[in-house]
Amino acid sequence: MIDDGPPPGGPSTTLAEKDNSMPYNIALQFEDGVTRIIQCDADELVADAAYRAKINIPLDCRDGACGTCKCHCESGTYTQGVYIEDALTDEEASQGYILTCQMKPASDCVIRIPASSAACKTEVATHSATLTEIDRNSPTTVSFKLEADKAISFLPGQYVNLVVPGTQETRAYSFSSAPNQSGVSFLIRDVPNGLMSTFMRQKASTGDTMTFTGPFGSFYLRPIERPVLMLAGGTGLAPFLSMLLSLQNNPPAQPILLAYGVNTNDDLVELETLAVLKAAIPGFDFFTVVVDPASGHPKTGYVTDHLTPAQLHDGNVDVYVCGPPPMVEGVRKWMDGAGVTPNSFHFEKFSSSTAGAH
Repeated sequence: MIDDGPPPGGPSTTLAEKDNSMPYNIALQFEDGVTRIIQCDADELVADAAYRAKINIPLDCRDGACGTCKCHCESGTYTQGVYIEDALTDEEASQGYILTCQMKPASDCVIRIPASSAACKTEVATHSATLTEIDRNSPTTVSFKLEADKAISFLPGQYVNLVVPGTQETRAYSFSSAPNQSGVSFLIRDVPNGLMSTFMRQKASTGDTMTFTGPFGSFYLRPIERPVLMLAGGTGLAPFLSMLLSLQNNPPAQPILLAYGVNTNDDLVELETLAVLKAAIPGFDFFTVVVDPASGHPKTGYVTDHLTPAQLHDGNVDVYVCGPPPMVEGVRKWMDGAGVTPNSFHFEKFSSSTAGAH
């Protein structure tokens, strides 16, 4: 899983505001890709909340004087206590840098920690869950749902490593469900002779126990402050479903366009879900594209064949791409050809022996 693109700087509106009487979810993103989500009260310092969760983020003086606990708050709103300029300059503060020993959250936040999870003496969370639903109706895709013993916190768009039952092997899959629920869903490509594909297609049954670790990844939905363009290839649709589902109860003011490309008609899935989301989220629209010219689909070829430079909003747009490497590179070339550089470009690549929609 790979992501790239400059994050928006400085404090901003979070993905979902909370009641001040409830603790906020603070996502700590470590340099090695591990994400730990802790709870922090509105009147609690982030450093104290991390310590309470037994996570030793960098910390020294605790007085806002040394700068050891300097991190970057990628999204969310907060207040800062007293500190000296040697620890945090005004310019750094304007860019979203914070001191965890002085920061109190006013919303959910995402904080990048300049250290590995091992250095902070924490590790990725492991969850056990029960397989409650499995849908094999698509010839090329399997969707399934797991029920955990507690709500699973993650950032919409992130992934986990799911253990293939009966083996020591894991496979990385993005959530296709909204965060903070005990029921989590996944959408996976049925790869011929694939280890997880074979299990899901031939062996899995409801009641099976499955284990996963995570969340991981820096491909997730940032605060929506401008138009958003989402480009999905095949089962790269999964993280976008998670993002869109997370917006249902807090729709953004900005428009969102999803272009969903697949190889064949059989690969088109979750169209009913997308239609429901379109009705629920003002400003959200989507279209589908099938590579196969003989498919009879209204739009054939690659998703970039059906995009226009106007949909880049003269660069005032955040672009998210999830699909096989050729798709990501195809989108880059299309943007270069359009002569427009988006405000941010976030992508996640995955490999599949049958991937080709781009």
